[in-house]
Amino acid sequence: MRVPAWAGWLVVAIIAALCFPLVPDDTVPAKIYVNTVGLSSVAAMIVGIVRNRPEHWRAWALFAAGVLTFVSGDITYDITELRLGEYPYPYWADLLYLSAYPLLWASLSRLGSPRGDRDRGALIDAAIISTGIGLIFWVSVVGPTLADTGAPVLERLVTIGYPLADVLLTTAVARMLTRAGNRTPSMRLMAVGAVIMLTGDLIYTTMSSTAEYTGGFVDSGFLMAYACWGAAALHPSMRRRADTVLDVQRLGRARLAVLTAFVLIAPGLLFLQGAGDPAGIAWASLGTGAVVLCLLVVMRMWGLVHQVRLQASRLGDLAMHDPLTGLANRRAFEEQLGAADTPTVLLLDLNGFKAVNDRFGHAVGDELLAAVAQRLVNELPPDAVAARMGGDEFAVLLPAAETADDLAVRLRSAIHQPIHAGGQDLLVGASIGIAGDSADPVEVLRRADVAMYAAKADGGRHRRYTADLDAGTDEEARLGAELRTALDQREFHLVYQPIVELPTGRCVAVESLVRWWHPDRGYIPPDVFIPVAERNGLIVELGEWILRTACRQYADWWRQGVAPYRFGVNVSARQLAEPGFVSLVAAILAETGVHPARLIVEVTETAVFGGGAAVRAVHELTELGVEIALDDFGTGHSSLGLLQTLPVRILKVDKSFVENVTMAGRHAVIATSLVHVANGLGLVAVAEGVETAEQAAELYRLGYRRAQGYHFGRPAMAQITPETATA
Repeated sequence: MRVPAWAGWLVVAIIAALCFPLVPDDTVPAKIYVNTVGLSSVAAMIVGIVRNRPEHWRAWALFAAGVLTFVSGDITYDITELRLGEYPYPYWADLLYLSAYPLLWASLSRLGSPRGDRDRGALIDAAIISTGIGLIFWVSVVGPTLADTGAPVLERLVTIGYPLADVLLTTAVARMLTRAGNRTPSMRLMAVGAVIMLTGDLIYTTMSSTAEYTGGFVDSGFLMAYACWGAAALHPSMRRRADTVLDVQRLGRARLAVLTAFVLIAPGLLFLQGAGDPAGIAWASLGTGAVVLCLLVVMRMWGLVHQVRLQASRLGDLAMHDPLTGLANRRAFEEQLGAADTPTVLLLDLNGFKAVNDRFGHAVGDELLAAVAQRLVNELPPDAVAARMGGDEFAVLLPAAETADDLAVRLRSAIHQPIHAGGQDLLVGASIGIAGDSADPVEVLRRADVAMYAAKADGGRHRRYTADLDAGTDEEARLGAELRTALDQREFHLVYQPIVELPTGRCVAVESLVRWWHPDRGYIPPDVFIPVAERNGLIVELGEWILRTACRQYADWWRQGVAPYRFGVNVSARQLAEPGFVSLVAAILAETGVHPARLIVEVTETAVFGGGAAVRAVHELTELGVEIALDDFGTGHSSLGLLQTLPVRILKVDKSFVENVTMAGRHAVIATSLVHVANGLGLVAVAEGVETAEQAAELYRLGYRRAQGYHFGRPAMAQITPETATA
């Protein structure tokens, strides 16, 4: 297994750091050891910059320069000590050390906090951490150094410079640790290395002030910091700049615990100094630090309160507005409707929107909805309210009923203009229902909904609510409920109509047709209950039952040796668009043992004209081995392009072109043209609705070789078995 370069370097460098205490302290090998690891870290950074080519390479180069300056200080210190036998303080190495900190601070600030960062909460958190660290340095080093007037000024300034440089570096490191965007492996390695270095500096500074520092494990910590920094530069994630985002000011448990610890530094130092030397308590330093920390905590809390208020305002706005269109949502609309005295409501439903969604995708559909919303707003009077109620349904609240019809006309005209979305000029329409004359907002919406569906049934116009519209609505609602019961009580059954070969009349296939015998109302025609099932969605469950029942019946015929060559099942547009429909067909065929080639799925032109999921399902069914028949051809969009783009095998010519085929002249022209088109494309043309022998003979003369109709057999129950047939 290949080990990444950054991981290999990290492991080797950490092992080297941990083994350093084994080398005799303050010897030439020890000095060479430390400087070799430091220079290797700089080399690793340069290799990482050249290899990964980060977009912010200058910040990385500045950091490498800072580390090189720091290592140069180590080398200068060691050479001076070897040459003179001791190290003069201060000396040139101190200049290099102190020069390295601004370079490291500038680079870490640029790496950890890119331009445009406005996370004020994280800035305050960093300030709290830096203040706590600074307070420790001030009490332990800076304060006593300033009080020691016997030491030379330059020596005191250099001594103070180290802890102040550490505090400066702490601000950048704390910012890296508290910023949510710094979560790449590279930035985490940088932060870990910086924390280790600052911890080592803190220990070094405090121990040196009491003459207790002897190196060893502290120097090992510095080497581990070098190891982390080299690995950070070698890691591929260093290519990415830290994300610039407006982060939510969250106080998680870990962050709260860290901040609490740093806030308690002031009282902690007070207790420590009081326990050791009550007379030597640095009251001014500790008091100033405590005040600063208190103010920072207050600022942090104020920021959180402000953030909560801002988020509450945004949530309130989102709760009352549709995020896609910017219009009021259903909740806001219903509230304003309830507050109105004599409201008039226009309820709009887009015609053709589903086809756009299926064909071009939801992104284009969303763009279309936003454009429609803008057109609504442009046409509304100043005192009207527009809302998106959900999906492709919109509503308008008017204070005056007199202008409703004129507004409906303008809205339909505006919506019907081409809309450019997704690089396409798209056309949709609108069905509009108008209702008022009721103080009950729920009733007004219900009436507008009834009127809107009535307008949709009229072909997509606008309708005002009238009491007589409720009769049809109530009947549909009752029929929809009874459909559910009928499915549960198994009130449906299938009948089968033969499709024959001309001129012999031999059965070559059957079409499966659903029938409903209601226990109270008797026979309910398919043209009554099928549209209701389409609208309320039960057609999906009903269609699955039809497909499974037909497959089981065909399997039974096959076992008896009386099966026709194929059998057909009608599939609705709603079923074709249903996710997993093709998988359902495959599962039912496998369950019943029917070969896919025996099944014919009959679809209408309307079901597949819009493209999208329906067309994809048709192609997948063909790949499964199922044959596709285009039903009622000539009565829908009549697009010959469908015959080129769809894998259609069978063309079923509507009975309206068959019933007058025996009459001379123009009546037979369309039937003749359709069979020629089918033959030219290699399709099988089936003439539907054949009721007389004369029609059958004429169709055969025109070129038809398949026919279906009452002349050959009415739809019958499965007990009437079709005769055995072969292709």
